[in-house]
Amino acid sequence: MKKVFALLTVAGMLSFGTFNSVYAQAETGEETTEVVTDSAAEANAAAAKVEADKKAAEEKASAEAAAQEAVAPVPEDKSFTQVIKQKFIEGGPGFMGIVLVCLILGLAIVIERIIYLNMATTNTDKLLTNIESALSTGGVEAAKEVCRDTKGPVASIFYQGLDRSHEGIDMVEKSVVSYGGVQMGLLEKGISWISLFIALAPMLGFMGTVIGMIGAFDAIAEAGDISPAVVATGIKVALLTTVFGLIVAIILQIFYNYIVSKVDSIVNDMENASISLIDMLVKNELSNK
Repeated sequence: MKKVFALLTVAGMLSFGTFNSVYAQAETGEETTEVVTDSAAEANAAAAKVEADKKAAEEKASAEAAAQEAVAPVPEDKSFTQVIKQKFIEGGPGFMGIVLVCLILGLAIVIERIIYLNMATTNTDKLLTNIESALSTGGVEAAKEVCRDTKGPVASIFYQGLDRSHEGIDMVEKSVVSYGGVQMGLLEKGISWISLFIALAPMLGFMGTVIGMIGAFDAIAEAGDISPAVVATGIKVALLTTVFGLIVAIILQIFYNYIVSKVDSIVNDMENASISLIDMLVKNELSNK
């Protein structure tokens, strides 16, 4: 009986130990589960906070960018004259001013020559017809009166030839040739100055280029660096003076060629009309005989 009781006691003790071990493991598992659950919740909360902070930072950056765009001035479109004025100032008042003076003086001479040449243009066919009619009806004096009432170098040459008609055809021809040279000189007056300004403007521009490059190298020497920011100003001045010098030369060259062609046209008309006048006088002299 004692042995049975002892066995039951041992069995009960073993069962109680096993129950305690299982209960302890269960409690430990519950605690671990609770710790894991708490850690996951904290991680999710932290991730959500980071995401919220990131979204808030993005919204703030967008708001600041929008505010800067609203505050920043909108660049205005500059007119052509404003751009030219700005580039002229950036090129420097020294050589740019001299180039501008060349342009102004050259255009002044061009305008004067164009007006003079347009006033000097004469309808030679109509003039010859009127002189021929006057010679046949009123003689040389009537023809001279027609020349006095007509403007232009051709009428002046005709008047000089008619004024010497009583001295013979040879004197008329010499008078026409001599006075034709005088009129040609008047037509070509001032053209040499235009050609001077055409040559001078790009030369001044190239001189400004050299001076600008010298300034760029001086800036490099002072800074001890060859970065673009150091040499940009000098090179910009050099290029602007060259561009403006070439623009002035191109403008004056166009007007110079027009004036030269106009002078050549008037001179050709004078020569052809002079030959016709001499032939007309010879015919009139023969008819009077």
